[in-house]
Amino acid sequence: MMLAAGAWAQQAADAVQPEVAGAGQVALSDAVRAAQDAKAAGRPVEAENWMISAANPYAVEAGASVLRAGGSAADAMIAVQAVLGLVEPQSSGLGGGAFLLWYDAETGEITTLDGRETAPLAATPRLFQTEDGAPMEFYDAVVGGRSVGVPGTPALLEEAHRRWSRANWAGLFAEAIRLAEEGFEVSPRLATMVAADAGRLSRFATTQEYFLPGGTAIAAGGRLRNPDYAETLRILAREGANPFYAGEIAQDIAATVQAADGLLMPVDLAIYRVKERAPVCVTYRAHEVCGMGPPSSGGLTVGQILGLLAPYDLAGLGPDAAEAWRLIGDASRLAFADRGRYMADTDFVPVPEEGLLDPGYLKARAQLLRGDDALPEVSPGAPEFDHSLNWADDRSIEFPSTSHISIVDADGNALSMTTTIENAFGSRLMVRGFLLNNELTDFSFASHDAGRPIANRVEPGKRPRSSMAPTIVLKDGAPVLVVGSPGGSRIIGYVAKTIIAHLDWGLDVQAAIDLPNLVNRFGPFDIEPGLTGARLALELADLGFEVLLSPLVSGVHAISLGTRLRGGADPRREGIALGE
Repeated sequence: MMLAAGAWAQQAADAVQPEVAGAGQVALSDAVRAAQDAKAAGRPVEAENWMISAANPYAVEAGASVLRAGGSAADAMIAVQAVLGLVEPQSSGLGGGAFLLWYDAETGEITTLDGRETAPLAATPRLFQTEDGAPMEFYDAVVGGRSVGVPGTPALLEEAHRRWSRANWAGLFAEAIRLAEEGFEVSPRLATMVAADAGRLSRFATTQEYFLPGGTAIAAGGRLRNPDYAETLRILAREGANPFYAGEIAQDIAATVQAADGLLMPVDLAIYRVKERAPVCVTYRAHEVCGMGPPSSGGLTVGQILGLLAPYDLAGLGPDAAEAWRLIGDASRLAFADRGRYMADTDFVPVPEEGLLDPGYLKARAQLLRGDDALPEVSPGAPEFDHSLNWADDRSIEFPSTSHISIVDADGNALSMTTTIENAFGSRLMVRGFLLNNELTDFSFASHDAGRPIANRVEPGKRPRSSMAPTIVLKDGAPVLVVGSPGGSRIIGYVAKTIIAHLDWGLDVQAAIDLPNLVNRFGPFDIEPGLTGARLALELADLGFEVLLSPLVSGVHAISLGTRLRGGADPRREGIALGE
C-alpha cells in the first residue's frame, strides 16, 4: 500500500535504529580523534601517502601501524581483520568468509579472491526444509550447527599475504593479540546488539559465558578480554592457516558444529581452497567499475544497475530529485529480478555473466525506465546464453551484518574487501574465542519452484550466493574509488548509491556516504528516516511506489584517489578513515 503523509510522519516518529551508531567514545590516538571529528563534521580525511577506512577505530589503528611501517595494503588488511574479529565479532572474523579485490599498482591488474564459505559434503538440497518439505523458519535454521559452512577467512588472509605482502606474517597479529589479552573497550553498538540478541546468545554455554557473563550482557564502556582468541591468533601467527583446516583448530570446529546438529566434518575443512575469480567490470561514465563475480551477486548486480542508468542524465537531475531515485529504484528492481533467477556459484550453475552485462541487453532493458511512474511489475530478462535458462526465482534472505575494509598503500596498491559471518553473531556457536558463521542460510531454503530448480539451492561443496560488493572504480586504468559496505542484500544499493553520488553528482566520498539511503530491491522503496527521506518518500509515493521507512544502517567505507587521497567512513556505524 502507499504511505500517506500522516502515516509517514507517524512511522518516522516511531522509528528506532536497531544498531547504535557512533564511535563508542574510544579514546585512542590524536589521529583517531581527528578522524572521528572529521566524520562527525561530514568532511573526508585527506592524506598524501596512504589511507585506510574500516569499521572500528581499534582495527583502523592496527592497520595504520602496519602502513606506517611500510607494509602493503594486504598486510594492513590482515591486521585489521584480526582486530575486527575481536572488537566487532558480530560482523566478521576467523569463523567467516570474505571477498577481496586487489589493484596492483605495478601491473595495473585487478585480482579478485573468493574466500566464501562452502557447504559440507554431507549437505543436501533439503538442508533447510522440514520433514514435509516446507522451508524452515529462518532463526530455526540459523542458530546452531546446521547453518555453518567451512570458514574461508583464514585461508584468504594467508593467500593475500603470500601474493602481496611486504611484512612478516606473525607480526601482523601482534596488536590483536595484545588487545585480546589486555582487553578492549566495548562499544555502544556491540553492547546494544548483545543485549538485543541475548536469548539466542544464551543457547550455548561458551557463547553465553563470553557475551553474557553471569547472565548479564556486556556493557558499553566495559573492558572485555578474550584470552582464547589470543591463543588462536598465536597459533595462526606461528603456523599459518594450516591448523585451522587440518589441525587442532579444525578438529574443535568440526566437533562444535556436530554437537549442535551440524554436518561439518574435518574433511570439509581439509579440502577448502581460496579461489581466484575473474573480476566483473562494467563501463560507466567513462569509468571502469570492477567488482566480484559469482558466487557473489554484488559485481553483476551493481554493474547491471549502472548499465541500466547509463542512458539517463542523473547528473542533471541531482541527488534531491525524486525522478533520479525513480530511475535508480526501478533499475535496481530490474537487476534484482535477474539476480534472483540467474546468479549462483558458477562452479555448480552456469551463469550468463557476459549476457547480463552485455551493452545491448542492458540498453534494451533500460528502455523500460523511460516512463514517468514506477514500473507496475518487474520480471527477469532473457540474456543471451548458450545454456538453458529455465531457472526458478530465489527468495533467500540475507540479513544486514558484515563489515568492509578499504585500503590504499604508499605504493598505490588498492584493496577492497567485504568480510562476514552473515547474520549478527553468526550461528551463535563460539570456538576458541571466535564465532562460527551461519553462511549456509544464504542458500535458498527451497530447491525447486513449480518443478524448476533454483540456481542458489544447497549442494555439497557449493558456495552460497552473496550480495557482498567490494568494488574498485578505475579511470584510464588507474583507481579513483575504492568502496564497499555491509548490509545484507542492501549492500548492492549502498554501493551503487555511493558510486553514483561520487561520479554523477560530484560529491566527495564522505558526502556520498552521508547521503540518505534509498534502496529498492523487490518493489517497496526502503527509505532512511530524516527530512530529506520524508520529502522523497512522499514524492516517490506519488510516482506509484510503495514506500517504507526503514533504518538502513549501511557501513560504507570508501577512499577516493586523485591529487590527494580522501577517505570516508559511514556515520551510521563506528568506523573511521585514517591516512598520512
